[in-house]
Amino acid sequence: MNKQTAIFKLSFIFLVGCSATMPQLGVSTGQLLPCPKKPNCVNSQSSDPAYFIEPIQVTETAKKTQKRLLQLLKNLKQAKIIVAQENYIRVEFTSKVFKFIDDVEFTISSTKAEKSTIDFRSASRIGYSDLGANRKRMEQIRNKFIHD
Repeated sequence: MNKQTAIFKLSFIFLVGCSATMPQLGVSTGQLLPCPKKPNCVNSQSSDPAYFIEPIQVTETAKKTQKRLLQLLKNLKQAKIIVAQENYIRVEFTSKVFKFIDDVEFTISSTKAEKSTIDFRSASRIGYSDLGANRKRMEQIRNKFIHD
């Protein structure tokens, strides 16, 4: 085996191993977990402006909001719904080329009668920076949700 082949195989094993590492996710004390200290995450519940992104506000019940959100996510090619519980959804987005996985979570809460808020957290599993990919994805989801 030549040196280039060995480096390629080791790199491939490293990338596959890293992409399979499951991060800690979920809701704790009513909040999505904070972003790691890397610029590859956005969180609508973050108090840190580097990670903060506006939640999605809608004028409909939480149940109807969740149903519409699930339908939107099912239609996204790179999305795989992992968990769909009442008021909580977790999705994995897989990149086209390198098959990197980003974990996206949504919580849906009723703010008032017929008004709901979708909070979300989107983070890359591996790497340091995502070059704004998670923020861009969540803005696209917001736009599709609001304008469909």
